[in-house]
Amino acid sequence: MKFYVSLAFLDVSELTEIARAADELGYDGIAIPDHVVNLEKLSTPYPYTPDGQRRWQPFTHWPDPWVLVGALSQVTSRVKFVTTVYIPGMRDPFSVAKSVGTAACLSGGRVEFGVGVGWCADEFALMGQPFERRGTRTDEMLELIRQLWQPGWTSFDGEFYQVPRLEMEPTPPPVPIYVGGLSEIALRRAARNDGWIGDLITTDQAVAAATRVRELRVENGLPLEGFEILTPLADAYLPEHFERAAQAGITGNVTMPWMFYSGPTATLAEKIEGLKRFRVDLGL
Repeated sequence: MKFYVSLAFLDVSELTEIARAADELGYDGIAIPDHVVNLEKLSTPYPYTPDGQRRWQPFTHWPDPWVLVGALSQVTSRVKFVTTVYIPGMRDPFSVAKSVGTAACLSGGRVEFGVGVGWCADEFALMGQPFERRGTRTDEMLELIRQLWQPGWTSFDGEFYQVPRLEMEPTPPPVPIYVGGLSEIALRRAARNDGWIGDLITTDQAVAAATRVRELRVENGLPLEGFEILTPLADAYLPEHFERAAQAGITGNVTMPWMFYSGPTATLAEKIEGLKRFRVDLGL
């Protein structure tokens, strides 16, 4: 199983050292979340907690993922960078394709594009993008973005986007697309792409999702080989926990190892020590 280190909710001043340590210690990747702003009041509750309250406090840092990948890729040599998850539907497809493609070039092909359709109607409105039909529009965006990442001229005639003949450079190295979400439609969307990426869920939930998305791959005549299933596991911390997940087809775990040892108030030194200790404890 692969292990990715999450940078969620961390002070931006710590990120370079954490990424460098993860790279040197043999972690497989860095996971980067996405929000443009954090609104004080929301008309829609946060969907990933029982009470609808957000997991972070006001004034938590949310650095731009692609600026961050460009910077962190220059102090690392092997870790990959995955977004957990980026919301393309809040942007236009051309800016998304340009930012992600540039980051992929700067990192030497170490970008994995984790996407979701989004939950925050207020943030969509602020960004000037429609919240309605965002799933269908995201599907079309991903199709267009893949074309924009190809060399040569391209044009596109979709329901939402009509694109005259154009080219976008630099052409990036291959960028796999992983899709998040637990609904049936989200799992179907993931099965059509290169992987599924989960939120913080239990191993039972992750196994159920992994089983279903793999079934959908088979139903669509698509190979399981190379299909990534990457998620945080809320109740996994021992080798046998991760072994069970791996046997169910889960290929990667997103984690913050210092939480097991020092908790959410860990200093930078304690975070790096937690990265070291976690690998020793798992025998990695």
